[in-house]
Amino acid sequence: QVQLVESGGGLVQAGGSLRLSCAASGIIFSIHPMNWYRQAPGKQRDFVAGITSGGSTVYADSVKGRFTISKDIAKNTMYLQMNSLKPEDTAVYYCNVYQYPTNYWGQGTQVTVSS
Repeated sequence: QVQLVESGGGLVQAGGSLRLSCAASGIIFSIHPMNWYRQAPGKQRDFVAGITSGGSTVYADSVKGRFTISKDIAKNTMYLQMNSLKPEDTAVYYCNVYQYPTNYWGQGTQVTVSS
């Protein structure tokens, strides 16, 4: 059974940094692309960043240059380093992986950026 557990969220002032972690189990971590999404109150869930099995990365325009996605295959853990945080980054952040035929999500971790 696939399980994704996020951690590392919290309250930070604008301009600060946080590092989110996503611990995965029940999947072959090294062969699946994995993603971070976020959902602000009253808004849809949006793509933030993704990393392929080979380590290639892609980012939403809104976070490009500020956020960095990475993974540690030995630890089955994915990370999101978030720098220069802005109030508009406030959201619940979710870890995501698709393993046929199911799209899996973690429970989310709250990030709040104060101005």
